[in-house]
Amino acid sequence: MDAWVRFSSQSQARERLCRAAQYACSLLGHALQRHGASPELQNQIRQLEGHLSLGRKLLRLGNSADALESAKRAVHLSDVVLRFCITVSHLNRALYFACDNVLWAGKSGLAPSVDQEKWAQRSFRYYLFSLIMNLSRDAYEIRLLMEQESSAYSRRLKGSGGVIPGGVETGGPGGPGTPGGSLPHLAVKLQLRVLLLARVLRGHPPLLLDVVRNACDLFIPLDKLGLWRCGPGIVGLCGLISSILSILTLICPWLRLKP
Repeated sequence: MDAWVRFSSQSQARERLCRAAQYACSLLGHALQRHGASPELQNQIRQLEGHLSLGRKLLRLGNSADALESAKRAVHLSDVVLRFCITVSHLNRALYFACDNVLWAGKSGLAPSVDQEKWAQRSFRYYLFSLIMNLSRDAYEIRLLMEQESSAYSRRLKGSGGVIPGGVETGGPGGPGTPGGSLPHLAVKLQLRVLLLARVLRGHPPLLLDVVRNACDLFIPLDKLGLWRCGPGIVGLCGLISSILSILTLICPWLRLKP
């Protein structure tokens, strides 16, 4: 109960709830269209989705300043790659929120002369760049953890004669399992990398959630910018999944990837 009170007191939490409802409406609208629902019902769902989108833009007013502050903090990170990825991501988020504020002014009637299509394309472009930086940061952290896990595993193998799971020798001159067989060697190596990746992600839930959330969010700007048309159903599903994961990180702060 205390976690829910703390969760609902955050403006970011309310925005995430609106986001989840918006993409749920998008997914529902697509399902209703496929099953031949009445045009009136479909129109009501689209109107509700539009109202939720406008409400989210209102809740995000001022988020550009928060993103800039986060970028200023990220500049002081000791790791060069993390510093670059996180700082550039926050700067793009700040520009995305700024474009989003202009869009809100246009849609709310405060600035009716705003070219909404142009500003929407700009905002999704910055959003896409931010997600690319987030995924680059995730890939870098995964690589570091895989190297650490692989080094620790190699040290444990030194006392066991160089045998890896499944009874495959690591020291044969022709590759694992079959002398001179490069294809089996590649297959075993790929299998080991996949198992190592699964172990790393299983042991680091915040990183796993961040990868899934960013990967789901990536479909949204790709579709809106016309780079990869995946349809409202996929966009709604991916947006709903990423919103639920974002809400989960707000309820359970230990699931949030740091820094």
